[in-house]
Amino acid sequence: MKNRKRIPAGTEIAFQGEKGAYSEEAILSSFGESVTPRAYRTLIDVFATVENGVISYGVVPVENSSEGSINETYDLLLNSKLKVCGEVNLRIVHCLVAKKNTKLSDIEIIYSHPQALAQCSGFIRKMGIEPTPTYDTAGSVPIVKGKRLRKTAAIASSRTAEIYGMNILARGIEDNPMNFTRFFILSTRDSLPTGKDKTSIIFSVKHKSGSLYGALSALAKKNINLTKIESRPTKQKPWEYNFYLDFEGHRKEKTIVCSLKDLKQESIFVKILGSYPMTEIKT
Repeated sequence: MKNRKRIPAGTEIAFQGEKGAYSEEAILSSFGESVTPRAYRTLIDVFATVENGVISYGVVPVENSSEGSINETYDLLLNSKLKVCGEVNLRIVHCLVAKKNTKLSDIEIIYSHPQALAQCSGFIRKMGIEPTPTYDTAGSVPIVKGKRLRKTAAIASSRTAEIYGMNILARGIEDNPMNFTRFFILSTRDSLPTGKDKTSIIFSVKHKSGSLYGALSALAKKNINLTKIESRPTKQKPWEYNFYLDFEGHRKEKTIVCSLKDLKQESIFVKILGSYPMTEIKT
């Protein structure tokens, strides 16, 4: 995905978290240093600022290879008018970040986002320390820096140590060495066909036997390769769900157009989140 050619230098891109967050790292790894990441406190703020035209693009996490989907992102996509115009797969390397002159044996409290704490649960158990959740990985580093005692540390990226003048006590502390997070790039429009694309949609079906099978058959009979399916509660009736689906192909391709038409006949509603260039995971 050649994002750097598509987005002009100096373009602002919104992300959730503090400077040094993995979402910011995803922006820089995908677009280079010529763009300007802009931090926002919450995912809702990221969606709102792009929807309102304040900033043209946003980058939000959607799933982690170890801990699964980011439910808040999927729930926001349901009601948002924004389109998914790209994806980024980022290798997540967690570090234990602390004040200078702090030793690993000093640590009694570890701060980080719940996802990061879960991804490093084995390391935390080995240390015998009670984890303390915060709203953001990068945001946990200034919390630690502000503490007077040297018994605290944060789980965050190596870049946060550089930004806040901290030390890295341990690197690569995630339980899974193949720890990746997938991010969506959001805008008011999706991307043009490239020949190697992916499409994301949301749909729901009637609460009756065989309805999901019928909906998925609309894609299967055209040999469309499904890459992900996720269910989320509708929050309207108990045990009824919306389905989030990713599949190979662009929504403007003839085969996909026909399949989506058939899917709509089998569904209560279908929302196309967008089509975008497919990216490969670089290990």
